[in-house]
Amino acid sequence: MTVVDEGVGGEPAEAMPTRRTGGAAALVATGILVSRVFGIFRQMLMARYLGASASADAFTASFKVTNFLQNLFGEGALSASFIPVYSKLLESGDEEEAGRVAGAVAALLALVVSIIVLIGVVATPVLIPLIAKGFTGERRELTIRLTRILFPGAGIFVISAWCLGVLNSHRRFLLAYLAPVLWNIVMIAALVWAGPRQGERDLAVTLAWASVAGATLQFLIQLPLTLRLARGLSFRPDVGSANVRVVAKNFGPAFVSRGVVQISSYIDNWLATFLPYGMVATFGYASAVFVLPVSLFGMSVSAAQLPELSRASGDHTEVSAYLRRMLDRGLRQIAYFVVPSAAAFVAFGDVIAAALFQHGNFGAEDTRYAWGILAGAAVGLLAMTMGRLYSSAYYALRDTRTPLRFAVIRVILTSLLGYFCALRLPGMLGIDRHWGAAGLTVSAGVAGWIEFVMLRAGLNRRIGDTGIPSRMVTMLWGSAILAAAVAWLMRRVMAGQRHIFVGLVVLGVYGLVYLAATYALGIPEARGVLARIRRRP
Repeated sequence: MTVVDEGVGGEPAEAMPTRRTGGAAALVATGILVSRVFGIFRQMLMARYLGASASADAFTASFKVTNFLQNLFGEGALSASFIPVYSKLLESGDEEEAGRVAGAVAALLALVVSIIVLIGVVATPVLIPLIAKGFTGERRELTIRLTRILFPGAGIFVISAWCLGVLNSHRRFLLAYLAPVLWNIVMIAALVWAGPRQGERDLAVTLAWASVAGATLQFLIQLPLTLRLARGLSFRPDVGSANVRVVAKNFGPAFVSRGVVQISSYIDNWLATFLPYGMVATFGYASAVFVLPVSLFGMSVSAAQLPELSRASGDHTEVSAYLRRMLDRGLRQIAYFVVPSAAAFVAFGDVIAAALFQHGNFGAEDTRYAWGILAGAAVGLLAMTMGRLYSSAYYALRDTRTPLRFAVIRVILTSLLGYFCALRLPGMLGIDRHWGAAGLTVSAGVAGWIEFVMLRAGLNRRIGDTGIPSRMVTMLWGSAILAAAVAWLMRRVMAGQRHIFVGLVVLGVYGLVYLAATYALGIPEARGVLARIRRRP
């Protein structure tokens, strides 16, 4: 049996050429993009039928809690602790031990998650202060009911994330990230069928059951290929295995550090329950937009690179050089797409929100609040996406404790700054309390930048300088500002047109001008985008 060392070592670096992960990142991004497009369509239908109502608040709060558990246990901590160990075993050719580890992790995960789901279903009324302390009366009762329905779905999502870990380690990225489309399709079907027929409260309950059904389909679609790839699976909680102990040891710190985005999101959602009616739902609708760049660009690059970073071998100098090359390449890819995303949220957040959500029960005033939330999210968007990649580098080095320390600092800052900016600052400034939701995203962004600086400084001390040249950053922001100015003129010309048409044209012009400007400046990522476009039939 091969035992994975917690340090770094192995074959000489000559056997470890820098592997290009652009294709893998593109597959992950494709899967995420398709899933997110369906997800945004789902949110559009929710805005149409539920609007910013008390039932929408209850569903959003309930779903945030179960989604938090899914991301924290599954795609967060599990990926960070399981993929490096499993990928290393595959790289060494020990498929038998890899299968034993995968089976043991699945068994342990199923056992732990089953207990958590059972406790969650039974103890929901006791836990409601942790879910939505600001809710009272009918909103509180509906939140309890919805949370109890959604908890089993969260458990299924976590087990589904085990499939994702196996598939990613075998470089089968597309299926893992396309699978959530099935979940979204079930939710969309429920909204299309029940939306015109049911009241808001009954629709929220129907939607919760649809979420559980969709989660089951998402798991089942991944299972056959997972079982075929992970040979020699033995579903026994084998805690005696040295490799399983490494996974378990790294799981605890990764539980907090990898899931800090979910923890911060949970805190934001909890604080939002103290804001006026409808703001929890509005925050949820806006979240579907501002998490898109984080997922599409941050997650795609970090998910594609984690298995490759984990395969690094050689002495310290060789491994450090390999990690620096991989990191710098990934950071450039992330920045190229995230910088214009952040600029668009500030300049055209209202255009985006109106095009997606302003119909049915979601009005113009709700759109203005959503714009404020998106503009606030722009503050930390780049830091959050690049921070994911730096965290992956730490996990590849079997170090989950350093990101943990920085994550704890971020969570504390998010809580303190969020409380002040959301619940106290609007009153001090004499503005409407609804704008406290924008304070939540601004404060999360500030905390995200502090965490990013610490992550980068700590890793640079270990492997040498990494990062994006300041000249490139200046060119990216300059191109985004130029594109925003041109698109703003187009917006003025189209005043009075349908929201969705304005959104498509304005954002289309914005993207084309940004691409042209960065290409003219000789930025390699722009040329890469154009090359991919030309290769398509």
